[in-house]
Amino acid sequence: MNYDIEQPEGGVPIKLWTQGVPVEDDAKKQLANAARLPIVFRHIAAMPDVHLGIGATVGSVIPTRKAIIPAAVGVDIGCGMMACKTSLRAEDLPDNLGPLRAAIERAVPHGSTPRKQGRDQGSWENPPDTVDQIWATLAEEFAALCELHPRLEKTNNRKHLGTLGTGNHFIEVCLDEDGAVWFMLHSGSRGVGNAIGSHFIELAKKDAEQHQRNLPDRDLAYFEEGARYFDDYVRGVGWAQRFAARNREVMMGHLIATMRKVIPKPFESHVLAVNCHHNYVQRERHFGEDVFVTRKGAVSARRGELGIIPGSMGARSYIVRGLGNPESFASCSHGAGRVMSRTQAKKRFTVADQIKATEGVECRKDEAVIDEIPMAYKDIDAVMQAQRDLVEVVHTLKQILCVKG
Repeated sequence: MNYDIEQPEGGVPIKLWTQGVPVEDDAKKQLANAARLPIVFRHIAAMPDVHLGIGATVGSVIPTRKAIIPAAVGVDIGCGMMACKTSLRAEDLPDNLGPLRAAIERAVPHGSTPRKQGRDQGSWENPPDTVDQIWATLAEEFAALCELHPRLEKTNNRKHLGTLGTGNHFIEVCLDEDGAVWFMLHSGSRGVGNAIGSHFIELAKKDAEQHQRNLPDRDLAYFEEGARYFDDYVRGVGWAQRFAARNREVMMGHLIATMRKVIPKPFESHVLAVNCHHNYVQRERHFGEDVFVTRKGAVSARRGELGIIPGSMGARSYIVRGLGNPESFASCSHGAGRVMSRTQAKKRFTVADQIKATEGVECRKDEAVIDEIPMAYKDIDAVMQAQRDLVEVVHTLKQILCVKG
């Protein structure tokens, strides 16, 4: 058995795929709080990258009966990964990757600008036609959502489609074990998803004050089927998840177009392509019952299904194939998982540490990205070993270029 079991008092069991991987006590307490909710089905699955989150633990799979916990889904709704294998080889890339990184940074808005300090660098000033064509497939349903919840209208929506964001979001050029070039990126539903998530988390807390008096944590407030805002939330979260998937596709299109301008050799871009969420909720069937499965920092890993497990800057990433393990609700980790907060990382490490840790990678090596230093994350090899009964490795990727928000 590759998992350990903990049984919190008054709750369902917690199955942890964390053998050989550190888990903080606060994360275990948070898992136990979720396990005590009356709506949780059968057990909670904790992935090897599990760590403390807001309300619900990052790296957890929470199945619920006839109810959803908005804070477990979080505010980066539909955050996930996209990767494309190309027909390019390592030798087709320029020796100096600096100009290529600069070209990608010009092609894809990234980062953010503090409010009242001018136009947001992380959004489009005038979205290109490629963005507007995709927005047209999302606009009608968004307008209907805004009719129900007008405060969602004044958000970054159309202007954030096809943009990267900040924090641990990234665009990478990688090489696999055979020297093939891959493009990979990590982003979610951006400003509009954050607004949808935050709005419904607050509504769930208000609902809980009336109906869920014994919550172990206010952030675990949930909507039950039949509740006033349940259907609206299902609609909103579903839309944000579609926005997130399209957001990654638009960015990937712009990344590929940029590569074609920089590299004169013609190439195929989607030899193998994967686009998967790792912060989302959907209805699934497990152990003979239809339930809502919330994966907060976890990836679907049904038998034969491809997924992406990225390491940190300077570490390996993996394209994996799911083994469909029923005990994990057919899930796997979404990455390496943090071992310390961003604040701790900035206190502990220096720019010199960052330069050394990302040697050989064309990327930013300044004070603003120290919180993303590889040492702030768990050992990706230990994480992969802990979940060997959840996925099998198809490709091992090593990044050679990384754009951070």
